[in-house]
Amino acid sequence: MSDISLTASMRSNLLSLQNTQSLMDITQERLSTGKKVNSALDNPSSFYTAQSLTNRANDLSSLLDSMGQGISTIKAADEAITSITEFVDQAKAIANQARDEADKSKVVSTGTFVAEDATVDFTIAGEDLQITVVKTGTADTVDKVVEKINTAIQGKANLNGKYTATKNADGGITISAVDRTAPTASISFDGAGLRINGEVNNRNTYVKRYNDILSQIDQLAKDAGYKGVNLLGGTDQTLTVVFNEDRSSSLTIKGVDGSSTGLGLAVETDWSTNAAIDAALDKVSAATNKLRSMSSEFGNNYSVVQTREEFTENLINVLEEGSDKLVLADMNEESANMLALQTRQQLAINSLSLASQAAQSVLSLF
Repeated sequence: MSDISLTASMRSNLLSLQNTQSLMDITQERLSTGKKVNSALDNPSSFYTAQSLTNRANDLSSLLDSMGQGISTIKAADEAITSITEFVDQAKAIANQARDEADKSKVVSTGTFVAEDATVDFTIAGEDLQITVVKTGTADTVDKVVEKINTAIQGKANLNGKYTATKNADGGITISAVDRTAPTASISFDGAGLRINGEVNNRNTYVKRYNDILSQIDQLAKDAGYKGVNLLGGTDQTLTVVFNEDRSSSLTIKGVDGSSTGLGLAVETDWSTNAAIDAALDKVSAATNKLRSMSSEFGNNYSVVQTREEFTENLINVLEEGSDKLVLADMNEESANMLALQTRQQLAINSLSLASQAAQSVLSLF
């Protein structure tokens, strides 16, 4: 190009045209990308500042997913506590029903026998038992009567292996269910007059139902986990939710024991007395209070994580908005610029054509 001579006006118009094309290329890039700063060459300060804001927004976005999973873990534990509370209420109802059985005991056999020997009839769980008590001098001994009752029980298919007669410390006799799930017959024995009174205590029929509820509580507590973390699985279970990119802000939630044992409930074996049932009811009340405390604590943690999640979402929007303000182009302005540059380019081409007319006039000489 240096070997070609151009007039001053042509060279001036050519440079103007080249500058216009360069500006058009820049405007074209801004229109296609939507950004006025596409690299550090455009504006180093704005580019690196925007990049920093964008990077932080991306880091917080990944933490936002972790917060969402943390909320789900807490929610799983809270839902389990709600269901366990319903089970505990059911256990309380069963215990109260057993307590109300105090006025429902029935006498199944009453008699006074003064003969040398007597046949005694009484009933256990619908089965009639008949034993003969011999009065020799005073009366048959309690041990003998216990032996005869057990023999009579063994002779009944529906009772054999399910009931057993034992001698009480006060000289009475108790016929109890082996697995504590059937009614218990209590018999008082008066050797002097050979008086046998029998009554059935239905309270122990509720024990198995109560213990079944405790088993369901244990199973539910084990099923309350979410992604390997069970906040009702014991104090060794923990959940840490991180709130910022350098991990300096976080919340650690410790697990609790949501099983029946952790709630202070124990498998019951004998509800034949008011004191035994009242003790169970006290444990149930304490378990209810403990569940309410757990629910309150998890609810508070849930609110904290949820609030931080909302804050992080808003902060991400602020960071992205700030980054956009530094690098995004005004599309209306850039469109106007493109139109102006296209007009300028056309004018430069026309001006270049006019500048070349003096040289073209030489052709008329030939």
